[in-house]
Amino acid sequence: MQSWISILMLFGVAVGFGAFTVFASQWLGPHRPTPEKLAPYECGVPPVGDARERLSVKFYLVAMVFLLFDIEVAFLYPWAMGLRDLGWTGYVQVVLFTAVLAAGYVYIWRKGILDWGPQARRRPVSAVQGYRDGSRTAA
Repeated sequence: MQSWISILMLFGVAVGFGAFTVFASQWLGPHRPTPEKLAPYECGVPPVGDARERLSVKFYLVAMVFLLFDIEVAFLYPWAMGLRDLGWTGYVQVVLFTAVLAAGYVYIWRKGILDWGPQARRRPVSAVQGYRDGSRTAA
């Protein structure tokens, strides 16, 4: 019980210090707002356009795929810590896990989820279609 009290005390001190510094900066800091200070800051670049701009669905797909693979890879850390205790059974399980992840990655790659740019895929030209006029160059 004593250890929980010390943890709660540490948590209280941390929250109290954070709240104190935020409120102290509000009370003691200078208040001289200017249009430049009130403007949104975007990595040193002046904002252009509306903030409610629609984004492509591909952006959200890539973000979701990143989160999925990031979380799945986090499962490899506990496996690495218990590698000696798991033996060959654990090794086979993580190889299968990695194979499933690789298959999922190949699937999303083939579906084009990772392609952000414009559609620049070229369809292969068949031999008959490419030589309609009798020349040796494809149409």
